[in-house]
Formats: sequence, C-alpha cells, structure tokens
Amino acid sequence: MAEHEAERRRVVVETPTERREVEHSEAVHYPERTGTSGTLLAAVAVAVVALAAIAILFLMNRQQDMNANMAQEQPPQTTIVQQPAQQPPNVVVQQPAPVTQPPVIVTNPGTASGGSASTSINEDSAVQSAIDKKISNDPSLSSLGITAMVLDGKVTLMGILHSEAEKARVERAIRAIKGVKTIDNQISVQP
Repeated sequence: MAEHEAERRRVVVETPTERREVEHSEAVHYPERTGTSGTLLAAVAVAVVALAAIAILFLMNRQQDMNANMAQEQPPQTTIVQQPAQQPPNVVVQQPAPVTQPPVIVTNPGTASGGSASTSINEDSAVQSAIDKKISNDPSLSSLGITAMVLDGKVTLMGILHSEAEKARVERAIRAIKGVKTIDNQISVQP
C-alpha cells in the first residue's frame, strides 16, 4: 500500500510586465516500506529460541524415559558374596586404662593348623588375665597407666613413664608371670 500526499506551494512569478502569484501543487508518492521492523525480528528470534528449548527438553525427557524402561526390563543382578573360611574367634582384651589412653583391642589372626590356634588363644587369655590381675592388684603398677597385650605368649607393653627405672620394674614384674614367653617393651620414657 503506497502513501500519496499532495504538496501545495504558492510561488510568486515576476515578469517585466506583470507580477502574479501561482499556486503550484505537486503529488508526492512515498513507496511502500519493504524492510522488516526490529520488533518483528526480535519476536521471531525469541520464538525460535523458545521452540529450540522445548525441543531439547522434550528429547531429554524422552531419553530419561527410555533409560528408565531399559532399567525396568533388565533382570536384577545377582550378587555372590564369598565368605572367608571359618577362622578362630578374635580375642578382645580390655584393660582399665587411664583417661589419656584408649582401650586396646587385640585380634588373633590364627595359625595354619586349627587345633593349635584354640590352644594358643586359651593360653593367651590366661596370661592376659594374670597380667591384668598383677597390674590392678599392685598399686605402684596400676597408677602408671601401662597397657599389656598378649599374642602367642609374646607380651607387648605400652605406655609413658617418667624414668628408665620404672620401665625396668614393670618389665620384671610382667616377666615373672607364668606363660610369658617374650616381652616387647614399647614403653616411652619422658622425664
């Protein structure tokens, strides 16, 4: 659709003999606008982006549905748990210790032959009981906060003392107990 507009002007024409006013009218034709407006371009761009986002969301949702269906169709996995061979029970030995030291747990890994493991456990338990009794009944030993663990007749001593003399006295007292084969004295001396 073209726009038409008439433009009128008054022009004075002077000649040597006369002077007159002439009205001059001219039709002006403005061509139809063929360019696209910026608003229309923005609306089209927003529509394209929205359609792309909807398509992507639809495809992602469809993919999730397919994965869920595939998971439902697969038979449940069978888990096989292989138990280790039966081992002798672990020995847990707890001895009253001062507040500064946590309780000590001793585990017995067992031996190759089944019969000697239970004998060793019984002997270790008896030695551990004798050590615990000796430490708790002797006021000079019970106040030191020493921990003793027995494994296959080997006694491991742990704790912190103030002198080498105390360390040696504890080792002598434990060595005198029946069933103690060796002593690993790991007692620290801090003056």
